[in-house]
Amino acid sequence: MKALAINGSPRKGGNTEILLRKALEPIAETGHETDYLQVGGTRIRGCTACGACGRMKNRRCVMEDDIFNLAFAKMLDADAILIGSPSYFANLSAETKALIDRAGYVALANGGLLRRKIGAAVSAERRGGGVHVMDSINHLFLICEMIVPGSTYWNFGMGTAPGDVLTDEESLRNMQNLGEQIAWLFGLMEDHV
Repeated sequence: MKALAINGSPRKGGNTEILLRKALEPIAETGHETDYLQVGGTRIRGCTACGACGRMKNRRCVMEDDIFNLAFAKMLDADAILIGSPSYFANLSAETKALIDRAGYVALANGGLLRRKIGAAVSAERRGGGVHVMDSINHLFLICEMIVPGSTYWNFGMGTAPGDVLTDEESLRNMQNLGEQIAWLFGLMEDHV
């Protein structure tokens, strides 16, 4: 089974990336494949509500000039999708919002392509907004009939400068637990295939 972490932060090597990679560790340690994709800081446009994905039904967005179709193909290939975003003014990064809007539209227009995959939201924040970020990402997961695992606390870490989350021991433990939960769910899924 395969887990994909998508980073919606434009800051490569920053706190969101650190948290996502920490959650992937226990998944990889149990022998499952992991992948990581940087979407933040790339050119990704918002959904234009053109409806072409519903007319064409080819599992793609008609806009071909950005990273979305690559990201969505990787989402389809994965059994678990972790989407991380920093909290900007108590909300998602623009790249994360564009990704979830288009992924939701394409998935639903093509018969529920994300159904029964695992989805986990992760956020990095300076002081607040992480719960709202995760709630927004979880809306994608729940509307697309995905499985959203819990962990020991909210899936966010506190930090401003890159690497600050490494001193947030509670968030690191939570990311470890989140990864263990996903690996455990993979075991259940393998037993029922």
